[in-house]
Amino acid sequence: MLDYHQVKRDRRKFLALTGLTLREFKALFPAFLEAYQEHYPPEKTVAGRKRKRHCGGGRPGRLSTAEQHLLVILGYQKTYPLQVVLGELFGMSQSGANQWIHRLLPV
Repeated sequence: MLDYHQVKRDRRKFLALTGLTLREFKALFPAFLEAYQEHYPPEKTVAGRKRKRHCGGGRPGRLSTAEQHLLVILGYQKTYPLQVVLGELFGMSQSGANQWIHRLLPV
């Protein structure tokens, strides 16, 4: 499974996967995080309804950090792999990859 902290150590692999240097990724990250939180506020569910429970309950997801979210969507947009391949790279199923693609592309 590809992990942000693992991939950022190898600058050539990082550039090949995302099309950005680590410095460019770090410059883009605050804007991505702001747009993500604006698009998916923590007090609402993904469907846009008000939460009944606090955010963060349940089991941890495969993409647990915002850096991982940005890495997945940049990798998808640069290489356009099949969803099965994207799922294998990031340790999730094809349907999980599909859901993440549709969730992150608008951001």
